[in-house]
Amino acid sequence: MVKIRLRRVGRKNAPFYRILVADSQSPRDGKFIEIIGQYAPRQSEGSLQVNEERANYWLGVGAQPTDTVRSLLRRAGILKRRHEQRLGIQLKTTAVPVSEQTDEAATTRA
Repeated sequence: MVKIRLRRVGRKNAPFYRILVADSQSPRDGKFIEIIGQYAPRQSEGSLQVNEERANYWLGVGAQPTDTVRSLLRRAGILKRRHEQRLGIQLKTTAVPVSEQTDEAATTRA
């Protein structure tokens, strides 16, 4: 199974994490497929950077984020935009244009 998870880098007492896609069997700091972002918990600004396009791609092909990565993606707004985009596509396909609704109402009255 493919996971989206954190890999710790940085010096002692100054953690810095890379958000990456890896096989679930590989060790935490071992082999990986792709780096899609980074997270620096000790910085106040710019501590979270994620490539949204690649994150959406990997989520789309079935990669499972860990709990921590899921919360980071939520904080970055990626999961919300992904959810709204998926709902928007479904709502557009079932929606009937207003012009067609008024034409149907006029024909049923006559």
